[in-house]
Amino acid sequence: MDLRCYVYPGWEPRIRAASPRRDWMDATPERFAYRCLPLNIANAHGWEILSPCGFEAEWNGGAAPSDVEVRPDPGTPAHRAPVPLFGQGTVTFHVEGIMRTPPGFNLWVGGSPNHAKDGIAPLGGVIETDWSPFSFTMNWRFTRPNQVVRFEENEPFCFFFPVERHLVESVEPRILAIDEEPELKRQFEEWSRSRDAFHVEVAANPPANPSAKWQKFYYRGLKSDGCPGAGDHQSKLRLAEFDGAAAFHRETPDRPAAPSSRPEPPAAERPAKDRLGAKYEWILTSKERLQALAPRAILRKRGISAEEFLAQHYAANQPVILDGELADWSALDRWTPDYLKHLIGSREIEVQGDRSSDPDFERNMTSHRRTMPFDAFIDRIIAEGDGNDLYLTAYNSAANAATLELLHQDLGFLDKLLTREGGTAHGMPWIGSANSFTPLHHDLTNNLLLQITGRKRVLLVAPDVTPHLYNDHHVYSRIRDLAEPGIVERFPALEGIHVHQVMLEPGDALFVPLGWWHQVTALDFSVTFTHTNFRWPNDFYANHPE
Repeated sequence: MDLRCYVYPGWEPRIRAASPRRDWMDATPERFAYRCLPLNIANAHGWEILSPCGFEAEWNGGAAPSDVEVRPDPGTPAHRAPVPLFGQGTVTFHVEGIMRTPPGFNLWVGGSPNHAKDGIAPLGGVIETDWSPFSFTMNWRFTRPNQVVRFEENEPFCFFFPVERHLVESVEPRILAIDEEPELKRQFEEWSRSRDAFHVEVAANPPANPSAKWQKFYYRGLKSDGCPGAGDHQSKLRLAEFDGAAAFHRETPDRPAAPSSRPEPPAAERPAKDRLGAKYEWILTSKERLQALAPRAILRKRGISAEEFLAQHYAANQPVILDGELADWSALDRWTPDYLKHLIGSREIEVQGDRSSDPDFERNMTSHRRTMPFDAFIDRIIAEGDGNDLYLTAYNSAANAATLELLHQDLGFLDKLLTREGGTAHGMPWIGSANSFTPLHHDLTNNLLLQITGRKRVLLVAPDVTPHLYNDHHVYSRIRDLAEPGIVERFPALEGIHVHQVMLEPGDALFVPLGWWHQVTALDFSVTFTHTNFRWPNDFYANHPE
């Protein structure tokens, strides 16, 4: 199905496929809210438009438009700010786009599901976008007066998805006695008995693994007897991003993005480029500017063949998120901190310590290594959230090889892409608390990041813009964190570069090609494995210039 958004010159709609994540769901004990699959699916069942600015708004209780005051953040262009257009305690966002659906399909438009804001509520609408030549607005209505409401820049203000126009009118709803469907009655009663028995067992013998505290029949698409409920059952939604939308996104609010106006860094800050011939420099600069007109999005793909991966990504030097490749790995369900602690026990491991106290940690990493029992390591990072002060990283893989063999029993292997030859066939682990952070750098090999437990945010920048990234030491940048407030003021050559943002969920595999700059932040307790043992040549280090 084709869904299009037409933009006028100057329109920059920040559209993205909706995320299943919600802050309040993250905050529930053991994140149990995510056990409700209908919530997850609803959260991701459409696309979101993000606010182009931060602002506060307040309503005094009156019916006139002037009874709502909107206070945009300093520096906000007037045409980007929402306005009190209609009165009745409403705030209006202008949607910079004319949507087009195929004949017979409308757009349902409203607020993001399960995302409440105190004091204000989204108004929903259904729009015939298969013929309408008009843009539309998204409106929110205050629920009480004298309440200051704030929207942050890049906070979703609009959520939409297509619906077939006459489908709901063709429905013939009925109420029937359950005895008219004996098989349905039998299945329901069987499930009800099994659920009651399960709850009794859990109360009597609480399981150590949080995922064992719920039955998962519906989540896995199974009936209570283990038979499949539907062949096309969905436990995740993976919506395509709007082609071309990446050009309008601002992953870092403090970084204005205007690719055509990006300044050349001073000559002293681009030594590698200065060593090139004048014509070669012109070619590289022109190529960079052309690519900035429409940066290639990082796609999410399912069921990709080895041949497609080689041609479209490995040889093309193009990142990709591989979805579903780890679906059968038992580690995805088992690997809680308690499970790992009891599996490895008190075996001594080597970790990195005191990373945050040393701004030049990457240059001095060997001096920060220490040993400690694995169970003590887990207890400490869970209790204290040590972030970068205590982190088991790929740098410690060789020292921990024997201990980490115990983890391999829960891991599968991607024979389609990887070779079992060599000493790192099972990959190099990264185990740490929330806020563990790997600063901006590029690698000298192609890498495959397998996210097993927790979530990570990865920012990536293409190799073509290396001259703008202050690369003054080996594979590291003077810039540690591209998302740091005011980073462009400190490093002006960054202005306008395109930064890709990827959210890694458990079971995702991210291919990071050689030379791609990236920084990684753990959002939860996290376990990641990095692989470099691809089936194809990956030994380019010898030709790398310092």
